[in-house]
This record gives sequence, C-alpha cells and structure tokens, in this order.
Amino acid sequence: MSGPQCCENPPTLSSSCGQGFVEEIGGLKTYVTGPSDSKCAILLISDVFGYEAPNLRKLADKVAAMGFYVVVPDFFYGDPYAPDDAEKPIEVWRTEHGTDKGFEDAKPVIAALKSKGICTIGAAGFCWGAKVVVQLAKFDYIKAAVLLHPSRVTVDDIKEVKVPIAVLGAEFDKISPPELLKQFEPILSSKPEVEGYVKIFPGVPHGWTVRFDVADKKAVEPAEEAHQDMLDWFAKYVK
Repeated sequence: MSGPQCCENPPTLSSSCGQGFVEEIGGLKTYVTGPSDSKCAILLISDVFGYEAPNLRKLADKVAAMGFYVVVPDFFYGDPYAPDDAEKPIEVWRTEHGTDKGFEDAKPVIAALKSKGICTIGAAGFCWGAKVVVQLAKFDYIKAAVLLHPSRVTVDDIKEVKVPIAVLGAEFDKISPPELLKQFEPILSSKPEVEGYVKIFPGVPHGWTVRFDVADKKAVEPAEEAHQDMLDWFAKYVK
C-alpha cells in the first residue's frame, strides 16, 4: 500500500528543466529528449510527483545520451500529487490517478512511438510508475523493463512478466520492503525464458533514485549506481 514514503522529499517541479522539450505524444504532454532518428526508445514513467521533477528529467537526458529517444509523459494531466493540497491527500489523489488508467494511457504513447519508426521500446517506472511498467511487461508492448522502488507490484504481477526485468529496491522501504521483492527472485529463476534480477540497495529509502538531494554525496552515489544499472539493462535488451 502507499504510505507516507510515497510522498517524502517532494521535488520542486519545473516546467523548463532538462535539455529536451515538451510535445504531445499519444494524447499526453510529454518531455522528449534524445535523437529523434533513433530506432530505440525508452519510456520513463514517474512517481506521484509527475514529469516535471528535475531529477527525473536529468535522468531522461542521461538515458538520451546513450542514443535512446526518451519520452516522459504526463500521466497525471497536469495534476501531480501536491503534498500541500489538504483537500486532496494521497488516498484521494490516487482514486483520480490509478495505475490501471496509466496502463491504458501508455498504450497510445507506445503506438505513437512505433508510428514514428521506433523499433524497440524499453520502460522504467518509479514508485507509481513501476506498476504501470509491470503491466506493460505482461504483453509485447515493450522489450525490457526496470522497476525502481516499485509501489503495489505483487508476486502475481511478476509471474505474468514476459520481458527481461530488473527490480531495484531499497533497504528502507515500507511500501515494497526487501522481504517482498526477494519473493520475486524464485519466480524469475523459474522462468528461464525471462531474464531478470532483484537488487536491494543498502542504506537507502524508498524514492532514492529520483528524490535525492543533489548536494548530498551519500545520496547521489547510490542513485547514480541505480541509474547505471538501468542504463546497462536497456543497453543489453533494447537494441
């Protein structure tokens, strides 16, 4: 279940951050970065704070530097979770922005990418976005998946995954504790046709890959390690 950890360390959103630009793809405003003629795309699906989070856009730019065309859609239609909005606590916000709707909204985005000539698509999801990505991974929408501090991803979800999947979790995570994520390992091991692994990062909290203080070296290092793991996964399977 979602709890306070989903909402800790909120980023200061900025519509102008990043090296890319915003355009409409598949009916959603989308942050786009990377070579437009690339045949390989990466879909990044945000946590509850949405696609204007600076750390997320910087990560998108980092992925783009590997030669991928990267898209970060606004699945919340301009309404990311706002901790200061007392009238819309996280429980209420989630009823308006469910991951099932996110899954459906991702389909036309993927279709639009393919219509541009994109041949292979990978997807990474953070917290809220991880549930959407694991839903995509049950079908042929994407070629590879990365889940970073996932929220509400279940053992049954992992049983249905059909593409290579990397699960990056935090030691201090009440939403998806290591005890849960480690249950994914025997399931993945029993599926020789699906490459996958689970990695638990010591000493870090839920959200560490995108909600870190850039001035805190101890926070930056494990975030960058997770980013590299994600890049390595996509370099291997999205080509």
